[in-house]
Amino acid sequence: MSRVLLFVPRFLLAVPRAIGRLWQRSLWLRVTLTTLVLSVIVVGVLGLLLLTRVTSGLLDAKERISVGEATAGLGEARRILDAADTGASTPAPERIVDSVVSALAARAGSPATFDVLLLTSEPGANTPERGTNLVAESSVPDALREAIVTSGRQSWTYTQIAFLDGRTTPGLIIGAPLLVPTVGPYELYYLFPLAQEQGTLDLVRSAVIVTGLLLVLLLAMVAWLVTRQVVVPVRAASRTAARLADGNLAERMPVRGTDDLARLATSFNAMAESLASQIRQLEDLSRVQQRFVSDVSHELRTPLTTIRMAADVVYEDREQLDAPTERAVELLQNQLDRFEALLADLLEISRFDAGAAVLDDERVDLVGVVRRAIHAATPLAERAGLDVRLVTLDRECLVQCDQRRVDRIVRNLIENAIEHGDFRGVDVRVAHNELAAAVSVRDFGVGLRPGESSLVFNRFWRADPARARTTGGTGLGLAIALEDARLHGGWLEAWGEPGKGACFRLTLPRERTRGFEESPLPLEPEASDYSPPTEEPSRRTTEPTETASPAARFAIGGVDR
Repeated sequence: MSRVLLFVPRFLLAVPRAIGRLWQRSLWLRVTLTTLVLSVIVVGVLGLLLLTRVTSGLLDAKERISVGEATAGLGEARRILDAADTGASTPAPERIVDSVVSALAARAGSPATFDVLLLTSEPGANTPERGTNLVAESSVPDALREAIVTSGRQSWTYTQIAFLDGRTTPGLIIGAPLLVPTVGPYELYYLFPLAQEQGTLDLVRSAVIVTGLLLVLLLAMVAWLVTRQVVVPVRAASRTAARLADGNLAERMPVRGTDDLARLATSFNAMAESLASQIRQLEDLSRVQQRFVSDVSHELRTPLTTIRMAADVVYEDREQLDAPTERAVELLQNQLDRFEALLADLLEISRFDAGAAVLDDERVDLVGVVRRAIHAATPLAERAGLDVRLVTLDRECLVQCDQRRVDRIVRNLIENAIEHGDFRGVDVRVAHNELAAAVSVRDFGVGLRPGESSLVFNRFWRADPARARTTGGTGLGLAIALEDARLHGGWLEAWGEPGKGACFRLTLPRERTRGFEESPLPLEPEASDYSPPTEEPSRRTTEPTETASPAARFAIGGVDR
């Protein structure tokens, strides 16, 4: 039972969300429902105005006829009373009242178009009261009786006419004062039933509602058909564009007729043909470039090996040479190292381009990989005069990966952070959850300008081409790291702001057969992260140390904080 109660709120929340997603995704639905709602509003307003005008017209006509009849009846009653008052003998009050009511009732016709009530104006007086067709005295509102007695003039109102048998009907009541000789003041009331007018209004209301519903449905159908003529080609264009994006360059839109949509399809097909032609040209150029890089890289291996062997022989005997020659031999050795690194990177890139890169999967402790990468960067950190800090709550984090490639990614990120950082050092974090493990490398240097976080992974791209290359980088390190991360099914992302430094995050699945949806570490540093000092302290070199804090932390080269 508790599960059912928990399911009901989720269902109630899921339904509006599903409707909202459908509303956002379907132009067809939005146009049709919008037309339907606006049609209901317009038809409702027009129907209400029509009913108001018809009701007002019927009641005004009924009111004019009724007031005229009541005025004429009042004159007739007064003539009867005057005739009775001037006779030789005065009739009994009952006979006078009966004669008035009978004469007025005869004017109503058959069937009667109105009823008559003759009521005394003195409550409690022992005077006769008469009416026709069993009309109840309660039909006359007290407010109307008070108004007639007070003003002494004719008045009327709309109310419910009640009968002694329990029936009620809407009606118009018109009253006026009437003085009966030898009896006293009376009130003469004409009661005009509005049953016929009510039936007419009900008929008009039903006709307006039915006509309005049919009109709304017709307008909705028209909107549905008109929108369909526009939406169907647009959806076809969307599907064609999606297939083009998937690489099916031969996909085209069908062209029917010569209208605007047909011209749109023709223009779309021309654009697709132009894009396909340019893409094929770029693919051909890319294949030529990739083959050139691959061939040149392989062809340079043999002469470079020979030059390396000769340079190593000379380098080993450099102490026997004069100073200028010894310096030249050292420069030759350094440049050969850079040349070999560039050649190795080019060969690695050519493997990725050719789809020949493979993974050598094994169970690897990611924390151990990061520690070894930090220790390997010790000489570079010492020369830069800064420290590299490892902050992690994990003593071990097992990941199924290619250790050589992951080690290359981490070393590249740490060396880049050291090169572009400042005296505040570099923070390296490791974390994992059930599905993924992540390594983030944060420096506090110049940072990245807007838009550069995606450019840093481009081949041979540098944020500042004039920067001194202290590590002899080739400009291919991050591009190779990105390909290595993709080969593992992982992410390699960058964040940076000018003056706030940069952060690179590597996220890998812990099992190659299981994916992940989020990283255990944030890409953008949080305010609660470790905040290094803002002033440069005195520089001194320390050995790697581990604190007893919950987070393992290492300081390598530079300042021990």
